[in-house]
Amino acid sequence: MGGNKYPGVRESSDSSIEIDFYYKGQRCRERLPLKPSPVNLKKASQHRAAILNAIDAGTFDYSYTFPESKNALKFASSQYTVKTYLTEWLTNKQPILKASTYNEYKKIIEHEIIPKFGDKLLASLSRADVRTWVASMNWTNSRISNILSPLRTALKEATHDDLIQSNPLLGWSYRRNEAPEKEDHVDPFTQEEQQAIINAATGQIRNQCIVFFWTGMRTSELVALEWADIDWARKKIKINKAKTEYADSDEKTKTVKGRREIDMLPPVEQALINQKQYTLLCNNKVFHDPNYNEPWKGDKAIRIRIWVPLLKKAGVRYRNPYQTRHTFASMMLSAGENLAWLSAQMGHSNVLITAKIYARWIPMDGKQGSKALELYGQHLVNTKK
Repeated sequence: MGGNKYPGVRESSDSSIEIDFYYKGQRCRERLPLKPSPVNLKKASQHRAAILNAIDAGTFDYSYTFPESKNALKFASSQYTVKTYLTEWLTNKQPILKASTYNEYKKIIEHEIIPKFGDKLLASLSRADVRTWVASMNWTNSRISNILSPLRTALKEATHDDLIQSNPLLGWSYRRNEAPEKEDHVDPFTQEEQQAIINAATGQIRNQCIVFFWTGMRTSELVALEWADIDWARKKIKINKAKTEYADSDEKTKTVKGRREIDMLPPVEQALINQKQYTLLCNNKVFHDPNYNEPWKGDKAIRIRIWVPLLKKAGVRYRNPYQTRHTFASMMLSAGENLAWLSAQMGHSNVLITAKIYARWIPMDGKQGSKALELYGQHLVNTKK
């Protein structure tokens, strides 16, 4: 009807007219809420002409002209800076991320990514930019992976939202040659150090230290432990949640394997029996901050208020509370406990991880294979053909 008389203008439906034009090298089609008629087709053509003039003059604002159009967001994104996008992305992610993950992402974005790329246009951020950046930093491969994690995820979502044409980090990772970490930073407490720490502690703190050393629980798991998690009859402890400083409430443990049942060994059972007098009747949480008689707010508070002064009092070289977990694992293996059992106690995803971290504590008695030989192979020894 109007295709020949008005180029780039056509009837779209009984209640709308479509105009067709090119902007930034891309063909755009937009509907105008006008009933097709000679008068309205002419208006649409004039509107299209005004758009073309604005494009030529460099003054065309897509989001102002077509605020409801999907193209408005796409073309507006060309002016998105990395800072603007990541700030909005992080805000939108806060309700669905674990508090600890959100805070870690926030620190990385605000202190690492934005200072470097904040003013750069999102659409112009390239793989080469990121590669040059990480290559210039004195980071371990593990740190690089952590830094790139929120950026990689945010860019992936930006492509899904048509804010950028492609994800520059898709299919790419950066690794530098580096010396192996020293035994994965495993630095367990000796038996003498354990005893010195326990002797220096009193009341709830003593009970807590024993549970640390004899369960391999993470600090955040111990903070979240409830009396209902303890099965006295079966001598089992259920671990299915954790509490960090950043979280307002308990969160699920990181992995499915992390949600587990562990054996309540005799020292732990006795420590928990002793702990009943302090918290059993006043709160569902097993361990409290004795300074306030309230449940611990997170793992950081334990380190600052209890662990640092306790090790100083005991005269023991400082290591963080996580080393009690390594102490439990190394102690169990040195005593000859089963590797698969230990892996389950620790909540590792598989036995290989446990073996890799704690290989040097797996005992070698110099007679490997002798037990199997005695059971199954004696008939093959000293036999003549």
